[in-house]
Amino acid sequence: MGVRVVRRVVATFAGLACLLLAAPAAAAPEPSRPGAPPGSSPGSPAPGGAGTYVNPVSRSFADTFADPSVIKGADGWWYAFGTTDPLREGERTAHHLPIARSRNLVDWSHVGDAFTAQTLPAWADTAAGASLWAPDIRRVNGEYRLYYVVTQTTLTPEPGDNAIGMATAPTPAGPWTDSGAPVVGPRRGAGGPGDFLWTFDPAHAVDTDGTEYLVYGSYYGGMFLTRLDPTGRRAVGEPTMIAVDNRFEGGYLVRRGGYWYLFASSADCCAGPTTGYSVYAGRSRTITGPYLDREGVPLDTSRAGGTIVVAPNGNRWVGTGHNAVVTDPDGQDWLVYHAIDRADPYLDEPFGINERPMLIDRLDWIGGWPSVRGGAWASDDRQRAPGTAGPVKIAPTPRPGPLDRARSDEFDGAALRPGWSWVRSPQGELASGALRWPTQDAELNRENNTASVLLRDAPEGDWTVETKLRIDLGTDTVRNYQQAGLIAYAGDDLYTKLVHVAIWNTRQTEFGKETPYAGRIAYGGTIVGPPADTTWLRLVHRVDRRDGEHELRAATSRDGRAWTFGGVWTLPAEADLRVGLVSLGGAGATAEFDYFRLHRR
Repeated sequence: MGVRVVRRVVATFAGLACLLLAAPAAAAPEPSRPGAPPGSSPGSPAPGGAGTYVNPVSRSFADTFADPSVIKGADGWWYAFGTTDPLREGERTAHHLPIARSRNLVDWSHVGDAFTAQTLPAWADTAAGASLWAPDIRRVNGEYRLYYVVTQTTLTPEPGDNAIGMATAPTPAGPWTDSGAPVVGPRRGAGGPGDFLWTFDPAHAVDTDGTEYLVYGSYYGGMFLTRLDPTGRRAVGEPTMIAVDNRFEGGYLVRRGGYWYLFASSADCCAGPTTGYSVYAGRSRTITGPYLDREGVPLDTSRAGGTIVVAPNGNRWVGTGHNAVVTDPDGQDWLVYHAIDRADPYLDEPFGINERPMLIDRLDWIGGWPSVRGGAWASDDRQRAPGTAGPVKIAPTPRPGPLDRARSDEFDGAALRPGWSWVRSPQGELASGALRWPTQDAELNRENNTASVLLRDAPEGDWTVETKLRIDLGTDTVRNYQQAGLIAYAGDDLYTKLVHVAIWNTRQTEFGKETPYAGRIAYGGTIVGPPADTTWLRLVHRVDRRDGEHELRAATSRDGRAWTFGGVWTLPAEADLRVGLVSLGGAGATAEFDYFRLHRR
């Protein structure tokens, strides 16, 4: 999505307050190595040639090209549409839904914009700074349609009355003509003037009986599916919520093997170098849902499911989200999405618009579930191009090595075992074989570093830490932001943590990172698997063999046996890591840690 300013603290990660299934080996990738390959700097030539490419594929025409949507036109060209932004660093003019085209999906050139300042929809309130976001391009009954967000309309005198529009054109390159009115109009929230639900991120789909639908929605309000009239210009009937609010946005539907697959993005789209945006999937036999993940967990509940399709993997790319799906002439599917280079996260450094170029990677289907590059996720090295892709290579699953008893604690004694130390005052107590630790009315977020942290030294090399956590956060009711879990700590402003956390009406497992950046402190998070009354948490640490960087990967489980492996955060090689536990974010809950175990590997 194109959100820059969040009016309500609903982004799906707990960093706003303190800071956020059983997965077979096929869906649990080993992180690829960080760093860009030779020849992949922002100013290098187009990435194609000799049947290969290097991300980002938008490099030749744009430094940023967010929320991409792609179609193959009747003329044989592929066309990509992006959200409204300047295309190049230093450019001051926004391109209103820029259009690029390609013969091969990897070599792209800019061919124009869907709208100019003079041709914006008449109902867009340009005087109030209306913009167009998150385009979705389709061809229906020979007609090219473009759906998009209008951030500010003339339909009300209030700010933030966003809505979904639609335009038509004879060719994907245009000229585009707005239909004259919203497809989905502004939707009021429960508050006063200016309180509108986020009617963002449209995506069109046609059911097997020919009925047309539109997916839309975001964190504030939830994700909905609505039926369209035969012209595709108006929503009809009552919409159905298909994904819970405060968790998902950027919905996209794909029909495959008798199922509808809902792709949806989660976490903050635009946190610069700590953007944890990622793509998740659920599936349903019917287009209206309910959509369930691989483990049968629905996407529309407080402890929402979602099988990970792509997440940050430790290389140069973070913020891997807001996708479309295309199929090459050989029948291979590809995920088109945007990401952020953690070394160059802003269009005009050091802050401002997040620079989100367009990436493409093969989309594999493993056991009926989508995963980018067999679970290796975003590529930053040279890859085989569409039309030349080889067999699926399934990424391996990390497995813990032998238990290091000297660095572990079963919490079954009268006191903590030797080796523990506290940052700030000691908290909690040992009772009935567990560490019982009420969530502190304190934080570990940016400048607010008041929470106590329980730590012990981390060994050299690769290791895994695990804990079994019970915490009484309940479900559905609004609670912000009690949390507890694991932390890898190099200082109050340099750490990663994996926590079960309450975020408004949802309960999530957030893997967050905080780090200094350009004189400020950046925080962001990505989501792993759904939590339960008892949730098992792991941090898998490895040292990058090339530059010594610490790579930390999160994993969660609802039964201690089957694990969901999530994204990777990196910390500098010189960081002096300690590992341990946290319980914070507001009073009102009690964390019970059954054990803390460190495994060498």
